Amino acid sequence: MTTAQLTSPYQHYVYAYPHKTAYRKLPDRPALASLWAAEPKHALSLYLHIPFCEVRCGFCNLFTRIGAPDGLTGAYLDALERQAGAVRDALGHEDEVRFATAAFGGGTPTFLTAAELDRLCDIAEHRMGADLRAVPLSVEASPATATADRLTVLAERGTTRLSLGIQSFVDSEARAAVRPQRRADVEAALARIRDARIPVLNIDLIYGIDGQTEQTWRHSLDAALAWQPEELYLYPLYVRPLTGLDRRSADAGPDPAWDEQRLRLYRAGRDHLLAHGYTQQSMRMFRRADAPAQGADDYACQTDGMIGLGCGARSYTAGLHYSFDYAVGMHEIRGIIDDYVTTSDFTHAEVGHPMDAEEARRRHLLQSLLQARGLDVDDYRARFDSAPADDFGTELDRLADRGWLSDTDAATLRLTPEGLAHSDAIGPELFSPAVRAAMAAYERK
Repeated sequence: MTTAQLTSPYQHYVYAYPHKTAYRKLPDRPALASLWAAEPKHALSLYLHIPFCEVRCGFCNLFTRIGAPDGLTGAYLDALERQAGAVRDALGHEDEVRFATAAFGGGTPTFLTAAELDRLCDIAEHRMGADLRAVPLSVEASPATATADRLTVLAERGTTRLSLGIQSFVDSEARAAVRPQRRADVEAALARIRDARIPVLNIDLIYGIDGQTEQTWRHSLDAALAWQPEELYLYPLYVRPLTGLDRRSADAGPDPAWDEQRLRLYRAGRDHLLAHGYTQQSMRMFRRADAPAQGADDYACQTDGMIGLGCGARSYTAGLHYSFDYAVGMHEIRGIIDDYVTTSDFTHAEVGHPMDAEEARRRHLLQSLLQARGLDVDDYRARFDSAPADDFGTELDRLADRGWLSDTDAATLRLTPEGLAHSDAIGPELFSPAVRAAMAAYERK
């Protein structure tokens, strides 16, 4: 990592560690039954991935395709059901398997019709054994697909959280982000969601869009707050290779003016939400103080014991993170989806990244430190039989020297407010050399 790169607060959104660009084909193709044999299975997380969207936003580098030819969504659900059957068999005796959380993501799960969403829930319940009405269930949606019939299905099947990607309430900013939508349609979708009485509404907003000002950013924040969402996610705009907004080369280095704009808007958004009774959970996530809890640890899908179904989903055991092939380009994504729907044997892991003890420590450090509540030192010591300072003393001291980490001798290691603001620089700096090298060697497609 170069000195110039370290000056930018915006390098990588650390959604999961390691990133899929560090995954490689597994030559031994381990059997799922052997991978899961010794894993705890009493509190699993279930994630079902739907790789379809009605449009692809200009900033999006997620695994998704635009539209679906006739019959493709049905064929995809057929494959998802085959995969669910294979995975459920691999988990072993049903008395040992319990799911604690569930989520449908994408893509846009609500791209599916109401009947297809009902079938998706059936796959989760009847094929995997997850009681969707008894666990937190989070579903992602877009304004255009949050229709009354789809929302009725989701509410009746136990959805506790609906996440709506809006990004901006200003039509010109939505167009600048290559997200064609009208404010009136967004407001109508929000009204339908509230009518469906799903307990938690999350709204995603983006800052750093071309032409966005502090005034227009405040306008979007206030428009969102008018609906009293239980959660708000504030995302900095990223422009990634092979996306619709790929106008700034990822290899050109930081853009100081853009970095400053995003930092300024982040701080303004953070302070505005804190003043309106929200608590900060991470750099991105803000929760209304009186929002209903989503479970013992709320919605989280980055822990061991993660079962991912679908061609863009990840699964996590203690020793291996695995998935299917990864791509960003439309042609490659279509090919991967086509391969998935014709797959008959889902009993082996095909692509992944082994997790040794050192990587497990790094992952725990990243997952904990990038949350506002921080890292519990005693919990870390109980899990790894060492202290964070023993394993990552140099890295932690460097963060403290920058003013990004509070007292390194405290019982809980927490980022300072400025540390949270620089989460997207801190995360990548804590990547292991091996993961960094694998990501750098990844061939974009």
